[in-house]
Amino acid sequence: MAAKWIEALTGSLEQKKQYRQYKARIEALPEPYRAAAKAFERYLMYNGGITDGDAEMMITMLGDFADLWERAAADGTPISAIVGEDPVEFADAFAEAYAGKRWIDKERARLTKAVDDAKREEQK
Repeated sequence: MAAKWIEALTGSLEQKKQYRQYKARIEALPEPYRAAAKAFERYLMYNGGITDGDAEMMITMLGDFADLWERAAADGTPISAIVGEDPVEFADAFAEAYAGKRWIDKERARLTKAVDDAKREEQK
């Protein structure tokens, strides 16, 4: 009973546990995979974050992300074979596969509306 009350205030305890497991998996990667994964993680948190409150989608994305790097490290796959020539393009494509509503979507809509409003005002 108390756990449900705490989760109502702080969020899912299971998701927090999964997130801690994800972080441990990334820390356990051998170098240079760990460094690359951490760099992509930082980028994904800034640019690929899901804004509609879907923490479950984020946990799924991070779990798949850890799977990708663990498999690459186990197989000895070169980092360049994973991310290609453009690491930003790779990160954006990876995040897009899990896209719910993102922060940038709201800003794009706001920009489009502002420009449309300005055009209408200009035509008066």
